[in-house]
Amino acid sequence: MSSPFAAATTLTTLEQTETDGNYGAVIDSTWTIGPKVHGGTMLAAAAAAARKQLQESDIQPLAVSASYLSAPDPGEVELAATVRKRGKQVSHVDVELTQGGRVAMRAAVTLGRPDTDSPRYEVASPLASMPVEPPEGTQAIGGDHPMASIVHVAQGCDMRIDPGSAHFLTGQQGEPEVRMWVRPHAGDEADADTALLFALMTGDICAPVTMNRGMFGWAPTVQLTAYVRRAPSPGWLRVAANSTVIGGTWFEEDHLVLDSTGAVVVQSRQLAMVPR
Repeated sequence: MSSPFAAATTLTTLEQTETDGNYGAVIDSTWTIGPKVHGGTMLAAAAAAARKQLQESDIQPLAVSASYLSAPDPGEVELAATVRKRGKQVSHVDVELTQGGRVAMRAAVTLGRPDTDSPRYEVASPLASMPVEPPEGTQAIGGDHPMASIVHVAQGCDMRIDPGSAHFLTGQQGEPEVRMWVRPHAGDEADADTALLFALMTGDICAPVTMNRGMFGWAPTVQLTAYVRRAPSPGWLRVAANSTVIGGTWFEEDHLVLDSTGAVVVQSRQLAMVPR
């Protein structure tokens, strides 16, 4: 399937007025971590609903701030979108994602036009030194890779993990930072709207960085905020996730995503629970 992410973020209109809309989506088992739907995919679906509700072709999600209330199973979900402000430069839409009448996520989506010009000021990112494409021999997450049985989202894209950062794969411990290369399938990359939603999704794509500290298991995201800085150029996305404070119960995890040109396309921060 050349466009698996488009399939997960394509919405069916159930009912729609100028301010409120209800949409249906089918998120299949590809877009799961373990048995449950991946949080970044839910974030992208909410952004898709907000964009569809506004019905403006040049408007994209700039920021999505989501609270996760429950973890849905793969399958049918519904998204209710309510326009809170429709502006010339900035619009705001609230989205609620439900399954079987149970609320799984509430999101506040800010929409507008992402940057297209060169930055007026930019601090060089350490991630810029990461090769634009995964070096030869870098392991893809798939087949008999130890992460493939849990990280099912790797079936819907090309995902390579930097072995120099993923100390947990060799039973070692290291700094709480994981780096990856991720690229959508050809059909998803060719569609600009889907490619942007895919990049937004990668703001939650890395394995929990707590694994590098020997803490394994489910690390549920409680709240996640992601920013889209610009539309990604075709090619591999470089992704780094890290944490500065891992507490007894809570830790933060930041994602930075660069496109093939080295431009910052997505930034995110989430509050998650340390695995028990």
